[in-house]
Amino acid sequence: MSLYRSWRERALCTVIVSVAPEARVPVLLAGVRDEFVSRPWMSPARHWPDHPGLIGGRDLRAGGTWLAVDPAGRRVAALLNGQGSAAPEDLRRTRGDLPLRAAAAGELPRLDLTAYDPFHLVVGGLDGVRLWSWNGDQVTEDKLPAGVHMIVNSGWERGEDDPRVALFRPRFAAAARPARMGSGSIRRFWGEWLPPASGDGLPLNDPRALVFRRVLDGGQIFASLSITLVALADEGVRYDFCPVPGDPTSWHQVETG
Repeated sequence: MSLYRSWRERALCTVIVSVAPEARVPVLLAGVRDEFVSRPWMSPARHWPDHPGLIGGRDLRAGGTWLAVDPAGRRVAALLNGQGSAAPEDLRRTRGDLPLRAAAAGELPRLDLTAYDPFHLVVGGLDGVRLWSWNGDQVTEDKLPAGVHMIVNSGWERGEDDPRVALFRPRFAAAARPARMGSGSIRRFWGEWLPPASGDGLPLNDPRALVFRRVLDGGQIFASLSITLVALADEGVRYDFCPVPGDPTSWHQVETG
């Protein structure tokens, strides 16, 4: 197994979702993307002519994305690598097209999943949040109940075996959620959600860290490359992005108009 494949399978990407059906802002999502720093990418924009209504960061190697937002449909789709059996080399397709397809459709479309390596796909909308998980052999679907949930590469963590989950799920659950949509500053809108989404100041080498950085044998660096915050409501979509985790000045609001 190559070094690249080994670390991709053990990647630490994380998605935090808060579901409150009766709230004015019923769905909140925070996503931390972890990747080799040498893999090129572009910040969120409308990068895909085939999906002109979708916004997301673009992976320049494979052309897809790790998270896509459909402002008109009030939807978000986020992808994490999963665990299980890899797709055959001669059939493999990039998983980066899955968030685009799902954000456009509002669900995981009917596809030949045997062409995809294992994944977890989170799709949120005003009708709730669902999670599809594919392990290379079978696919499962769950609808997330009201509350705060964390999805990591081992799946939907109902327990606290993962140190990130044990530390951060209670912190997000205790944080006051945005009460209503608005175009104010990121700090004002997200309030108590912003510090934990930014890593809460934990050292990058802490095993509980949501935002991390590791130098591997051979000098390659595997690290958290970006953080995304998305809020969905009847009034619209709020999309904020941090391209330099650890630098709070890099947070900016993504235009969804």
